[in-house]
Amino acid sequence: SRFKNKADIILCDHYGEIFNIKSQNFRIQKSEPALIIGKKEGKKVLQIPKNFGIGGDNNYYFSHMLNCIYDCEYCFLQGKHMSAHYLLFVNYEDFMDEIIQKIKKNKSNISYFFSGYDCDSLALDGITGFVDDFVSFFKKKNAILELRTKSTQINSILKYKPIENCIIAFSFTPDNISKIIEHGVPSIQKRILAMKTLADKGWKIGLRFDPIIPACNFTIIYEKLIKEIALKIPKSSIHSISFGMMRFPKKMYKKIKKDVSNKNVFSLPMVNRKGIYTYNDELENKIKKFIFKVIKKYLNDIPIYNCAI
Repeated sequence: SRFKNKADIILCDHYGEIFNIKSQNFRIQKSEPALIIGKKEGKKVLQIPKNFGIGGDNNYYFSHMLNCIYDCEYCFLQGKHMSAHYLLFVNYEDFMDEIIQKIKKNKSNISYFFSGYDCDSLALDGITGFVDDFVSFFKKKNAILELRTKSTQINSILKYKPIENCIIAFSFTPDNISKIIEHGVPSIQKRILAMKTLADKGWKIGLRFDPIIPACNFTIIYEKLIKEIALKIPKSSIHSISFGMMRFPKKMYKKIKKDVSNKNVFSLPMVNRKGIYTYNDELENKIKKFIFKVIKKYLNDIPIYNCAI
């Protein structure tokens, strides 16, 4: 009903008939993506890769949507999916049932659930209604919900009183880099303002610097970014900080490198380390040492997690 006067509606038996067709061109579709509405089948709640958590032992992710409205040149989604169309799963109740099963299974420990790996948690919330369903659902559950985003669409969150077990986690690269390779993403200043608005209302904030892009005098611009955030966001509002290197499985790396038209990301020094394309050991150690140093300088005593491969 939202789109009936604005778009052609085409019925299909299964979303895979469109989304999973081979030999689609991700870059061409990205210029004019369609919205596919479907039912998620099979497993809906999956374990996150080892070392990608923020302090919990039981870590899962779930994706109510596949693909993102933004077009970041480093995004792994362009190598993961056949299609660039937005695929929205509307059987939220089935996701919730699986989440409850995981919580019951780990009843003696808190379970962590991450949204925003395969999409942006908030960017299309005006259409998906995701926040309205899941923030209410997680209230008083023995679980932590992280909503990861680059969006400033926070009005749906602000309708609610903050809940202790929800983290709104914002992803950042410095302004110099973001303007070049994060196409369509709100500015750093707008994202910081959105964070401050949420923090002032009592919501917990997560800071995610992933991937780290070692370009444009990265030590100078990353320190500037972290300092700017530290000046605007109270430390008491920040739940955690995580960072990670750029990394792609070999097959995904080759697919993205072949398809992408802008080669900014692939001018970076990447090597194959046990089937994962990422930075060499020397560069990774340099980045880690710097990130820990600058975060402790401006945001001391906040838990820091390295999302290592």
